[in-house]
Amino acid sequence: MTDHVSSKETHAMPPTPSSARPKAVVNHLPGGSTSTVERAMRVLRVMSEGGNARLTDIAAAAELDKATTLRLLEVMVRDGFVARDAQSKQFSLGPELMVLGAAALRRFDPRPLARPSLLRLVGQFEDSVVLSIPSGVESLCIDVEEGTYPIRANYLRVGSRRPLGAGAGSLALLAWMPEAEREAALEILANQMSRYPRITPALLRERIADARERGHVVLLDVVVERMGGIAVPVLDPEGRPVAALSIAALNDRILAREAAMAQALMRESTVCQVRWSEAVRTSRRQAGAASPSRTLPETLR
Repeated sequence: MTDHVSSKETHAMPPTPSSARPKAVVNHLPGGSTSTVERAMRVLRVMSEGGNARLTDIAAAAELDKATTLRLLEVMVRDGFVARDAQSKQFSLGPELMVLGAAALRRFDPRPLARPSLLRLVGQFEDSVVLSIPSGVESLCIDVEEGTYPIRANYLRVGSRRPLGAGAGSLALLAWMPEAEREAALEILANQMSRYPRITPALLRERIADARERGHVVLLDVVVERMGGIAVPVLDPEGRPVAALSIAALNDRILAREAAMAQALMRESTVCQVRWSEAVRTSRRQAGAASPSRTLPETLR
């Protein structure tokens, strides 16, 4: 993710150089070998960050040699998970992934649950609002509602990823993880922040403690100069963070309205949590299990 501020409009972001991306985080088989499935997942994650890509760029970003990457791509092209342009020879995600994605979204898609909250927050504060979810030790942006204020960050893109802690929303996801998971993530993240030299393990622990005491995250001048974010987690019925709501704005705009923003974010987080609980109950009822219910106020439906 490129960290810039744009005025009047949000500009397209150039591809992130492979040397600047966080190293891929994968699990390894006993003995240190990496499975074919793990390598294929690395390739697909790299490809999910942009449009068409060359073999050389995919291999570099996935930290694989070109021969291995080409073999994986050829198999995925054959099965429809990757497409290859006949003229440019570049690769892109294929239609079979759309089928899998649609199947996953049919089971549960958090975006419709949170979209009214994004709209209300933008209407109240005029700054961009982001919905993100955890993905390993990264946060994945799955929805953005751009604000009307003319100065905003241009890195707010659906599909963009960041290490947990590199941004207000991703820090909220990290801060509210169960402690054992959070400690394991922090160990991995210690080697994932080369693009964010201001973010140190000590800073992360300090901000996590501060966030849990406040009930919300505030992160200013850490990722982008003059820009910051304020965020809260969205928790599932077991208290685990399943998403984060964040507002991205100029530092001065956050500092002047922190209390109001935090209150509004927590209100909308509660709305999303109730909607999430309702979705979980529906799923459990369909599976033959019941769970306690909570009622969403009519004004927030």
